[in-house]
Amino acid sequence: MKTKRAGKRKASALDRDHGLHLLHAMIRIRRLEEKCAELYTATKIRGFLHLYDGEEAVAVGVLEALTPEDAVVATYREHGHALIRGVSAGCILAEMYGKQEGCSRGRGGSMHLFDDKTRFYGGNAIVGGGIPLAVGLALADKMQNRPRVTCCFFGDGAVAEGEFHESMNLASLWKLPVLFLCENNLYAMGTALKYSEAVTDLARKAASYDVVSAAVDGMDVLAVEAAARSAVEAVRSGEGPCFLECRTYRFRAHSMFDPELYRTRAEVEEWKKRCPIETFTQRLRAEGLMSDSDLARIEREVAREIDEAVAFAEACTWEPLEDLTRFVMSERRTA
Repeated sequence: MKTKRAGKRKASALDRDHGLHLLHAMIRIRRLEEKCAELYTATKIRGFLHLYDGEEAVAVGVLEALTPEDAVVATYREHGHALIRGVSAGCILAEMYGKQEGCSRGRGGSMHLFDDKTRFYGGNAIVGGGIPLAVGLALADKMQNRPRVTCCFFGDGAVAEGEFHESMNLASLWKLPVLFLCENNLYAMGTALKYSEAVTDLARKAASYDVVSAAVDGMDVLAVEAAARSAVEAVRSGEGPCFLECRTYRFRAHSMFDPELYRTRAEVEEWKKRCPIETFTQRLRAEGLMSDSDLARIEREVAREIDEAVAFAEACTWEPLEDLTRFVMSERRTA
């Protein structure tokens, strides 16, 4: 089976500008999610809300490896992916507010962010639901000889779904340009991986479909970036799909409704010691690539961006009541 440990691969060379760029991107995600939690508590955001705190290195590292022409398919924990892909924080918050200036006209909310301009195709609320969509996008690209890659994010829980196995099989059979990106945060909602999967080595499971598979430390942004660049290069060169398992951890509960009775506070605190933002900040300091003023500047820039996004969402408008059935049925056409 084509399986390997990407975590042992030498990480990409680190320089000051790139290091600060990666840190800035991760902090943007963290501060946006913190603001989302605050706005949810204030009932500005309603419905379901799944936050990404702790997993920032995955979205940032992987999306660094893609081009604007590539496609991204994500799960319902997708705020960070959308933000780094190029969807503005304002459009994201407006969507979660339910305003018509949101990226899905306020009709999708937190779990259904969408933006065709950046080729960001969800935001998919069904577990595993985005995986066959990614296969379809990749099939279209291959049939039209377009040198694109479709990157599909999903969690460890999706690996137990039939869509995962059917999609892996077809992608391998047809040599489709898909990067299957598993964000393994150890829990499918409240069920630990060891209780739902007989084989918990997910890269090994994926390799059974004759797909090049690897696992990487999802708390290390440089390791993720290096593994993602290698995988994307292989996919783009026509070698067929790749599977990359990023082993990570979410610091918050599954959703804002989750009482979080399935894991201990001690476990969460132990994982927080590996916070991708804190550990990367420490590395940049240790290598003399960042000063206190650099970090303060980044925090100011991000705070200003989030404040402006909140102001934008607050000022946006509700969709008129007469548009309630719009997009529900196609308009009647006469000959």
